[in-house]
Amino acid sequence: MTTTETETVDWRDCRPVELTDILRHSSEAFYEHGFHGTTVRDIAARVGVTVPALYYHHANKEAILVAVLEAAIGDLLDRNEAAVADGGDDAVAQMANLVESVTLHLTVRARLAALDSEYRYLSPEARAPYTEGRKRNELLTRAVIDRGIEQGVFVVDDPAEATRALLGMLQAIPRWYVDSGPLTPADVATRYVGLSLALLGVAPRKD
Repeated sequence: MTTTETETVDWRDCRPVELTDILRHSSEAFYEHGFHGTTVRDIAARVGVTVPALYYHHANKEAILVAVLEAAIGDLLDRNEAAVADGGDDAVAQMANLVESVTLHLTVRARLAALDSEYRYLSPEARAPYTEGRKRNELLTRAVIDRGIEQGVFVVDDPAEATRALLGMLQAIPRWYVDSGPLTPADVATRYVGLSLALLGVAPRKD
């Protein structure tokens, strides 16, 4: 992504990821029944097409899951890069924006985000592009942490461990978040920004 493209992404406007009808219905089936519990026939019935018609667009069920996951991680990376860029040169602002972006994705799109755990059922070859996307997000987070350490605003003994801890905390959100609960996506984002900055040794701001 170019800098110009990054700056034009409205990362706080967390709209649904653009998916074809096949991918949208597939993602719903995978969420409800899991990868192994979903059949191609189930997906075709939801979409309203024949199984051969489905195979015209995707080689198999694995290819469908790959397409769903790649669409999700691609959109998230665009939003996260824009969020970091929006923080200017301030590592604290960059991290706050990054965590807010990730949290909005994990709450507003909780059903889609929850499919991250299904990637373990993919073959090594099929999961490679998605794994690369996850790694890019990890490296983006690590870069912000390193920047904060250099600026003297983060107190971290082990940057790699801090990165894993922060991302692990965030990745658990879709397991418990429900949109019918008392917390809005914005509420969760505010709380997790505070938790993340505390994890990095940033003292709470006094209003």
